[in-house]
Amino acid sequence: MIDKLIQKLKNESYLTLETTPSHLPTISNVIEKIEKFEFCKHIDGFSTTDSPLSKLKYNSILAAIKIQNRFNKPVIATMSMRDRNKIALQSDLLGANDFDIRAILALTGDPASMSDQPKTKAVVEGNSTLLLEIINSFNHGMDYAGKPFATAPKPISAFSVTNSHAKNYKSIQKKMHTKIKNGSVGVITQPIYDIDNAKHLISLFNEARDDFSDKRATSELIIGIFPIIKLRTAQFLSAHVPGIYVPDEWIDRLASAYKISEEEEKKVGLELSSRLFNNIQKLHPKIHMMSANNFELANHLIEGSK
Repeated sequence: MIDKLIQKLKNESYLTLETTPSHLPTISNVIEKIEKFEFCKHIDGFSTTDSPLSKLKYNSILAAIKIQNRFNKPVIATMSMRDRNKIALQSDLLGANDFDIRAILALTGDPASMSDQPKTKAVVEGNSTLLLEIINSFNHGMDYAGKPFATAPKPISAFSVTNSHAKNYKSIQKKMHTKIKNGSVGVITQPIYDIDNAKHLISLFNEARDDFSDKRATSELIIGIFPIIKLRTAQFLSAHVPGIYVPDEWIDRLASAYKISEEEEKKVGLELSSRLFNNIQKLHPKIHMMSANNFELANHLIEGSK
């Protein structure tokens, strides 16, 4: 299943959808929401988040198992460095491998200080590069200490992330280079809201990838899209999330619509988001959609582009 996803990423169009497990002892609520819509016919896979903002959520690997089994589509399970040492990271990878969860999004993770759990302490032995190195070891049939497994794990495909905006874009390119070097088959950008921004990142990524002549030269950039239908969302992302650029046009148009009505605000947001999604598909049809579990919104964009 994962092999087909990677083949599409490298050779064709590619579309995955993020899911966020809830603060519940089940993932059924998310699965039931997905079942209401038709977009599953048009997406290539899902991802599961790992307690974003350090808020307690259902386990990302267990969520990936249930979603993958229910929809028969590959799932990229996020693993955060914030909560695991080298033993736990490798133990989770071994268990996930047995259930054929073999696509892993490696994240450093949001700071533990943001957690909703009292006096939470991070368990950090490194950033996401360490997890990429561990996955590389597994793909060579050994653990991180160099001890061979009696039975080699099935191949694991590693994914990573990158900022989409910076004052100095060379810093982004340097991080892209590091993630390609350490075996990322796909590097997902933070949400993009400007087509020129996307073009610039694609150019930077291609330059970084050109430094490699082995299989790492097939690594792909994946454009992150997070639809916006509210002014406050655009303002929050613009002002408080480093590495994301929301153009003035979006904020100005949403602000004008907000003064008219909530319906007009949503209409303008859908128009802007749909136009962006369609333009990215024409430019670089390798997309990861994030919607904070607003699958109705995701369905509107995906179905509307067909």
